[in-house]
Amino acid sequence: MSALIETEKLTRVLPETVPVTLVKDITLAINEREFVAVTGPSGSGKSSLLYLLGLLDRPTAGRLKIGGRDTEPMNERERARTRLSMLGFVFQFHFLLPEFTARENVEIPMRKLGRLGRPEMRQRAGELLSSLGLGEHLDKRPDQLSGGHRQRVAVARSLANDPPLILADEPTGSLDSKSSEQVFAILENLVRERGKTVVAVTHDLDMAARMDRRIHIVDGKIG
Repeated sequence: MSALIETEKLTRVLPETVPVTLVKDITLAINEREFVAVTGPSGSGKSSLLYLLGLLDRPTAGRLKIGGRDTEPMNERERARTRLSMLGFVFQFHFLLPEFTARENVEIPMRKLGRLGRPEMRQRAGELLSSLGLGEHLDKRPDQLSGGHRQRVAVARSLANDPPLILADEPTGSLDSKSSEQVFAILENLVRERGKTVVAVTHDLDMAARMDRRIHIVDGKIG
């Protein structure tokens, strides 16, 4: 297996009057087809690390490679293109657009990347949602869906452009135990059956123990 993510001394400092260090000197490698948990106390830097890996923030120092490419020289357009083609995101709160149907929400990343025509996008969105058990809910808006169903729509959206890497920030944090288990099973299936790499921030240590390995963050560092 080859490394999909590589970091070297990755650091993120907020330049406040008193600088705040969110992530400090993190060096790691995450391989293809890995199911990785990121754990640690609240405020330890877990989400900050995920945002750096997802090109949502820029590091203050250190290096990040995604798919073998150094991200430091990338301009904003290249970073946005890399996010769309290489990365999928699932957050604790699904961030679905309320005025759009489930299918339309899944189509959004495809529209932004611009690889497919409208009929192909519509077909792919429907297939992704159906594969996650939402075939009967394609044309429902988020307010017509349960929390578990909304999170499945978010997973389908993360897969819209078939990225190799899925980054999940507390993907089961706002769900009941049954829905949490269903979402966990879906994420695991992405790795085992679809060959994706999934990196998930979680407070659920039982869930983390069922993943391939755990990266524990304390005070912005790997503990």
